[in-house]
Amino acid sequence: MLDRLDQQAPDALLALIKLHDADPRADKIDLGVGVYKTADGATPVFAAIKGAEQRLVDSQNSKSYLGPEGDMGFVRALEPHVFGEERPGDGRLDGMQTPGGTGAVRLALALAKKADVTRVFMGVPSWPNHAQILADVGLQAVAFEHATSDGAANMAALREVLANAGQGDALLLHGCCHNPTGVDYTPAEWDEIAGLLADSPVLPVIDLAYQGLGDGMDEDAYGLRAVAARVPELLVAYSCDKNFGLYRDRVGAFWVQSASAEVTARAISNAAALARANWSMPPDHGGAAVRVVLKDAGLTQQWQDELKSMRERIGAVRAKLAASSNAGGVDLTPLGRQKGMFAMLPVDKDQVQRLRDDHGVYMAGSGRINVAGLTEANVEQFVAALADVTG
Repeated sequence: MLDRLDQQAPDALLALIKLHDADPRADKIDLGVGVYKTADGATPVFAAIKGAEQRLVDSQNSKSYLGPEGDMGFVRALEPHVFGEERPGDGRLDGMQTPGGTGAVRLALALAKKADVTRVFMGVPSWPNHAQILADVGLQAVAFEHATSDGAANMAALREVLANAGQGDALLLHGCCHNPTGVDYTPAEWDEIAGLLADSPVLPVIDLAYQGLGDGMDEDAYGLRAVAARVPELLVAYSCDKNFGLYRDRVGAFWVQSASAEVTARAISNAAALARANWSMPPDHGGAAVRVVLKDAGLTQQWQDELKSMRERIGAVRAKLAASSNAGGVDLTPLGRQKGMFAMLPVDKDQVQRLRDDHGVYMAGSGRINVAGLTEANVEQFVAALADVTG
């Protein structure tokens, strides 16, 4: 029976890792896989996480099962950072731990389907795994253009979606630092979105995977909080892999908000059953480390300082790119007002190949770049390479 399976293409971004590693050029630039990098090209372990892990080594006395909900101390410690300190404790919001943000997205969409959602509207381009998860869960993906040609959010397209969507539809939104475009909604646009959703039967699903890497923890949660304050029902997928540097530990969370504590409890029971059938229980270590950080004021401050330095480095690279005046046929000024680690460049696959072959610049064939793969020292080299292939 296994002979009936078709060969699947390898992940193109992961294949870039091998190509980049095999390139002997000393000045090669890796803008492919989406992990944060320092100016030295490293993806370090946060000092705050190191401190928390040491405390776990010294104090943890069991590796016994936690259950499908995972470490609820982690979930509760994270909630005020995501939803705000003033979140009412009325039982309408509850959550659970997941294996990374990917697990949270999978759980959200599986629960949406169980609640009779059939179509999910999604701005494109989007994180490629969104479409893959939708297909695997068996939900219809309905695309609309996320951004305009001038590098701003396409609110007209979103308004049209909500005007024509109805019962049985969901809307998947990036909470901040849009992957892959870097184009976020402004606070005023989020306020409008919240109002439109409040008057709509559409179920909002918000994927918040990069909180703290745009403008700040509270600023990056503005849209999520605005929507949560206006709608009765909301599903939230969250990742700690980026803002705590816990990529390989797979640390995520999932929340349900409904109109009543009773409905939320019922929804969480269904989510727990889905989790049990998918991964049984999430990995504990990374979530436990985040819990330790967030329950200690000193470690929390250390984490926030480290996160701020990452955010400022990304911002400095974006500013330098935006100020570049000679990028051939590419206008880089929109990158200065976009947020987070990613941006889309208007280059075709042939130009991407020339960047790789002629200049040692490795990036996705779609034109997406990981801004954190650049440094203030090599921005000019990258801009010159871009000018060469697009000029």
